[in-house]
Amino acid sequence: MANILDEIVEQTVADLKKRKRKVTYNDLGNMDLFEKPSKNFKGALQLDNDVAIIAEIKKASPSKGLIRPDFYPKQIARQYQDGGAAAISVLTDAPAFKGSLEYLEIASKEVDIPLLRKDFIVDPYQVKEAKAYGADAVLLIATITDGHQLQELLHAAKEFELQALVECYSEDDTEYINFDHMDILGVNNRDLRTFGVDLHRGVELLQNAPEDMVLVSESGLSNAEDLQFLFDNDIDAALIGEYFMRQDNPGQAVAELKSEFKNLITQET
Repeated sequence: MANILDEIVEQTVADLKKRKRKVTYNDLGNMDLFEKPSKNFKGALQLDNDVAIIAEIKKASPSKGLIRPDFYPKQIARQYQDGGAAAISVLTDAPAFKGSLEYLEIASKEVDIPLLRKDFIVDPYQVKEAKAYGADAVLLIATITDGHQLQELLHAAKEFELQALVECYSEDDTEYINFDHMDILGVNNRDLRTFGVDLHRGVELLQNAPEDMVLVSESGLSNAEDLQFLFDNDIDAALIGEYFMRQDNPGQAVAELKSEFKNLITQET
């Protein structure tokens, strides 16, 4: 029986065929934002004595439904930057998350910090598409690709001068990952097959990565204690979406979370 992740990927493949007919692979290279120099997503996550926050623009999810009815991506992107986010993740999957590539384009024209396209990427076309709509990095989910396919997507990212955050769910995903060809590893604490969240499982997987890897914890994070847990376990960054999206002012929520975290680690020392 297909799980929600399988259904999302199946829908992605079907939608991709339609998009390719409307906008060809070559057409993407002629779009206005395609020649925009890429910002250093990896560098933005490497902060001294801190956990970098990747704040997410996310309208809905399969498990929670509509998260933010008053959804204005331009305003949210600006608030995130003003609140001190190191980078912004933009969900572009439409069927399951009510995302859009247009949200990515809007954010790209509004802020100066790096942007991550978060989607279910299975084809190099989507990597080039990310570049054409203003992304500086792409999320690549190991569990929906095989070893060869993941390498192909990493090669496409390099070709288009984008960085890649490779996301894992379990130890099985790490068995065929070639760490020599990547330098940002994430673990989604939420299993998209069951939607269960386990922050400790995510950190344990990240700690098995090579020493020079930039490490990102994703999903289920909402307070300063969560950030402190990541900090104490040498995790570089936290990707946080739903918590911020449910606040009246997402950017203010970023600033407050950063301040609360700073107070915690100051007390430690």
